[in-house]
Amino acid sequence: MDLDRVKKRVFDIIQIGNFSDIPSRVFDIILVFVILLNITVMFLETFDAFSAYSGLFDAIETVTLVFFCIEYILRIWTAEYLYPRRTKKDARIRFLYSFDGIVDLLTILPFFFLSGFIAFRMLRVVRIFHLFRINANYDSFNVITSVLWDKKNQIFSSLFIIFILMLASSLCMYSAEHDAQPDLFRNAFSGIWWSVSALLTVGYGDIYPVTVTGRILAVIISFLGVGLVAVPTGIISAGFVENYTRAAGTAKDGEIPLVQIHVGIDSAWNGKKVSQIHDLYGISIVLASRSGRVFKPGDDFRVEIGDRIAYYIDAADQ
Repeated sequence: MDLDRVKKRVFDIIQIGNFSDIPSRVFDIILVFVILLNITVMFLETFDAFSAYSGLFDAIETVTLVFFCIEYILRIWTAEYLYPRRTKKDARIRFLYSFDGIVDLLTILPFFFLSGFIAFRMLRVVRIFHLFRINANYDSFNVITSVLWDKKNQIFSSLFIIFILMLASSLCMYSAEHDAQPDLFRNAFSGIWWSVSALLTVGYGDIYPVTVTGRILAVIISFLGVGLVAVPTGIISAGFVENYTRAAGTAKDGEIPLVQIHVGIDSAWNGKKVSQIHDLYGISIVLASRSGRVFKPGDDFRVEIGDRIAYYIDAADQ
């Protein structure tokens, strides 16, 4: 049997599945089960009542670890299909330094070297989010990530302003309350806990001003906090509106014109993922239609016969 065909088939199975590939869907379900089983064991190990089952827990953790190791090795072995424009060596190195590769590695290393840091092992929870994309036709998570990425500069600027206000309010509260409450407001950083709870409108009440000046400052800072914390929410909301406006086809003047095609049986795109089409042809797919539903496909979405695709050609590749 051709080794390249076997490798390609293994790659298709261990990647995010689709409805037309039963083995891939079965693998995704098994992987979800193994991840949840491993996390459940980690939680149960913290209960004294289950200490008698420690041997069973260790066995389960060892078996799941072997599963993770095999999956990690297979992903490295088939990385050339994930990055088709790179050589085998470069593709494997690229996977090792990718987000998925680092997360996969961090789910394994703690068992051998960082057994005392259970927080590292919790990183395997991140892998579950990849499996929510089994049905790539309705990739809502991709919409969220794209909005956050498009608005990252505005979000960072608003968070930076909140951080500056938090430091300023901490200094002001220290100046107003230090003499009255030296045990609670020992230094400027002692007011940070109060400023965080005030700006985020939590108000735990364990630290609060008792002087007139401090209470006046608290009122002003609380009002500022309500307004500033709402800024990132407004930015993200506006990003969702823009995203769905583009998806509805109401493009603004000056945008790159979209080309629409119907994928036929002889199409070179048939069976390829969005990321592969971009790497091979320099084409960015922005909308897809299947079974009467229009959606924004993610990088793992696989084009099939009968799909309607809206795309544009990247200027850098023209």
